Amino acid sequence: MDLAALADRLGYHRFWLSEHHGTPMLAGPAPELLIGPIAAATSRIRVGAGGVMLPYYSPLKVAEQFSLLCALYPERIDLGVGRAPGTDPVTAFALQRDRRQAVPDDFPSQLAELIGYLRAELPDDNPFSRLAGTLPGHPATPQLWLLGSSGHSGGWAGDMGLPYAFADFINPAGAELVAGYRRSFLAGQHEHASYVAVAVWAICAETEDEANELAASMQMALHLLRRGRPIPLPHPRKAIDFLRSVGQENEPLSGPGRRMVVGDPQQVRAGLEAVAAEYGADELIVVTTTYDHQARRRSYELIASALELTADDFTKTTAAGCAAA
Repeated sequence: MDLAALADRLGYHRFWLSEHHGTPMLAGPAPELLIGPIAAATSRIRVGAGGVMLPYYSPLKVAEQFSLLCALYPERIDLGVGRAPGTDPVTAFALQRDRRQAVPDDFPSQLAELIGYLRAELPDDNPFSRLAGTLPGHPATPQLWLLGSSGHSGGWAGDMGLPYAFADFINPAGAELVAGYRRSFLAGQHEHASYVAVAVWAICAETEDEANELAASMQMALHLLRRGRPIPLPHPRKAIDFLRSVGQENEPLSGPGRRMVVGDPQQVRAGLEAVAAEYGADELIVVTTTYDHQARRRSYELIASALELTADDFTKTTAAGCAAA
């Protein structure tokens, strides 16, 4: 909540909360519970889920939750939905209500049902058609986004005419996948234009050396996560010692298959602008995870200053509140 209030004052356009389960590194299992308190504690910034992992839930329940949030905080609520589990297979199974079998992979039909509720567009022959008219926030609806890091998600977003948030911090080779989203969008002949936000890891400090030290915490956590050993985010000095012990102190900060923009304000601005240009992005989602909360605050302050954000201009940059435990 402190970070969201800061982002509101600095001029960030959105504050998104992720959904992750069963990990000691992140404190974000229920974004829908944090959106309301954060929206109440801020005045301008849009607040949303980045995102709700739809396979776990009833589309009607998600529609009701976010419709109610729209009634409370009009024109400020975003609903990003994703297909990924946000956790390991055992934890994903523990989250199932019915454990007799695996959850069916019917994400496109779930998404279509969710859209039908939110837009009151379920066909008359749908057994749930009357429920679309019972949402408490109608006619207000959240801004609906599809999250992803693959061609499948981009295709669905394009077909359904949704804005698309691409996770570069998961897949930094996504420019062509985003281009595929735009092609799908054009083929659908939607009335509005396609729209892309790209989520990128970034850590900014007064100096490059300080930023690199802060980034070591995430580097160690990712190293162990890839080996099935999730840990709380470690202190930077502990992380540096660990990385030295495994011979990775000079490896790329984000490790194999990852990208992280790290450095002083000028370096981070240049890095973020390069990512935006690579994708032709309409927005950037800045994901900053550090051991120390004050260092995280300072990173967002320095990025806002480097990008010349103001609270008056609604510059299209999002602060991602993937809350560090």
